[in-house]
Amino acid sequence: MDRLLKFSRLIDNITEWSGRLFSYLVYVLMGGVFYEVVTRYLFHSPTQWAYDLSYMLYGTIFMMGASYTLLHKIHIRTDMLYNKWSPQKQGKFDAIMYIFLFFPAMILLLVAGYDYAAHSWSINEKSAFSSWMPILYPFKTVIPLSALMLIIQGISELIKCFYVIKTGVWR
Repeated sequence: MDRLLKFSRLIDNITEWSGRLFSYLVYVLMGGVFYEVVTRYLFHSPTQWAYDLSYMLYGTIFMMGASYTLLHKIHIRTDMLYNKWSPQKQGKFDAIMYIFLFFPAMILLLVAGYDYAAHSWSINEKSAFSSWMPILYPFKTVIPLSALMLIIQGISELIKCFYVIKTGVWR
């Protein structure tokens, strides 16, 4: 069990590092939106790229931050029941949910996201909704990447569930 916990901590460290790294994209997003607001309203010269930049960065921040959110247990949960349970009951419930709901959903997202991104790369996809026509394939690659990160963090969380089931203490 000690090896599994060390492995879980390694995964947690990687998730923590990547979550913090991707969080810095918020500053790029804020800078782009600020620039657009200033040029649009003060100089009456809107940009072609600000909308595309904002939805791509926001989507990337949201998707790549999901594993970080899982690590810190800030996803939505029905706490009115869960918090009254013993740690072992919480661990059993979480383990069942990870095995039967979380992992199958994330595997489906990984496979579908990979197909979606691979197709985008194969056709050198560009956005047809903007005159700027930015490339979309790097943005679409975030989907399978975030699913993979969630699966990896889910493994860490499952290890912690098994630990709490065995010991009665959350790690």
